[in-house]
Amino acid sequence: MKRRDILKGIGAIGIGSAIPMQMALSARKNGTTAPPACLLTPAETEGPYYFNANLVRQDVTEGKPGIPLRLRLTVVNQDCVPIPNALVDIWHCDATGVYSGYSGQGSNGNVSTVGQTFIRGIQVTDSAGQVEFHTIYPGWYPGRVTHIHIKVNLSSTTAVTSQLYFPENISSQAYATSEYSAHGQSPLTNSSDSIARNDANRLLLNVSADGNGYLATHTIGISAVASVNHSVRETGGQFSMQQNFPNPFSRATTITFSLLQSSKVELTVFDVEGKPVARLLDERMGSGEHKIDWDISSGARVAAGNYLCQLTVRNDRGEFRQTQVVTVR
Repeated sequence: MKRRDILKGIGAIGIGSAIPMQMALSARKNGTTAPPACLLTPAETEGPYYFNANLVRQDVTEGKPGIPLRLRLTVVNQDCVPIPNALVDIWHCDATGVYSGYSGQGSNGNVSTVGQTFIRGIQVTDSAGQVEFHTIYPGWYPGRVTHIHIKVNLSSTTAVTSQLYFPENISSQAYATSEYSAHGQSPLTNSSDSIARNDANRLLLNVSADGNGYLATHTIGISAVASVNHSVRETGGQFSMQQNFPNPFSRATTITFSLLQSSKVELTVFDVEGKPVARLLDERMGSGEHKIDWDISSGARVAAGNYLCQLTVRNDRGEFRQTQVVTVR
């Protein structure tokens, strides 16, 4: 079956919490009243294949083959108000069911992708609470139905981790195309998957045809009081990074961080598409507190908007990264 043929008959598919969420958002935009209808996104396991890659980018494919997929996510609170400046982290397997960064994969357990970073990325939500990633339709692997992992951080200590699922008829049609047919059809359904079956309807993506690929959308409901501290795990306890001050800023701001031990340190600022804007630091530094200034009053002009400041620390314990949003006004 050719991809262009299966896409002809696909319309938008919407099931679960995304429908009342979008209705409430539309009502608010049009000035009408609507009761709060944005269900909080259920938390689900991050699974065994997460690592804190912290790759700021929109296109996460790194050349991996597959049907193009635009993933558009909207982050809102329980009152359906969009949440800007949230960090959204996604990761999923490639068309053959393999994740980047891990060994022991594949049907025989002999596939290793250690050191690779394909199909992982983070972005920051805009004023409408939205991000969009360019990826491929995920494959499947034994024991799991088709899914995408997400992690949404509202601050350095607040995160919601979950998974998003696909309509089964769309997956069946996708897996009949040449890019996926060698791997075959998934033997599981959303209702038979041990993880998906509990919340699949509330976590089902809306999928529609999009040129030669698909557009998948979902609204993620976040409660500001549902916080989990992930900072120690993600940084390996090797450093702590404070929010820059002032933030927002118009001329200069200070980034403060503390190192547990002597380390090689990089501090880079990216725009929301993952393009480097400024390299603030690239050197070995001793343990203790450090303060780095970012002055935008000289040199190339930096436009107003949101940027991602990423701190990378390397030492004998490994490599660790943390990213936070900084705002230029």
